[in-house]
Amino acid sequence: MLQLKRTTSKSPDFQKLVKQLDAYLAVTDGDEHDFYNQFNKIEGLNYVVVAYLDEKAAGCGAIRAFDKETMEVKRMFTLNEARGKGIASKILLELEQWTAQLSYKKCVLETGTRQLEAIALYERNGYELIGCYGPYLKVENSKCFGKEL
Repeated sequence: MLQLKRTTSKSPDFQKLVKQLDAYLAVTDGDEHDFYNQFNKIEGLNYVVVAYLDEKAAGCGAIRAFDKETMEVKRMFTLNEARGKGIASKILLELEQWTAQLSYKKCVLETGTRQLEAIALYERNGYELIGCYGPYLKVENSKCFGKEL
């Protein structure tokens, strides 16, 4: 059974999942990993969702304030063995609902061009390609997405 838990970056389960995410991204990002990694610190994330499949942490995601109307989606990840079950979409929906409950109107996010599964996830969930923002403005291998809630 799938359960979603709202928590913070202090969650040990979230921290373990992020370590696995970082190891995965170190391989897929290659030489660019250090550049991207500087924008993926988890300290102080107050809005984190951890998905539990049969009581085992299987996926996660977080949001943080981007501007007065927008939250940025961060640290989306699903364990390899839990993929294909719709867990990431459920985490994303929970983050969007939380965003709306906090009176924000939009979500934005950045992913790498090599993250084909992530790109497909965001497109499947109604995210549209937007111009890259902030530190990703001139990064050739970044794709940025947004969604009005």
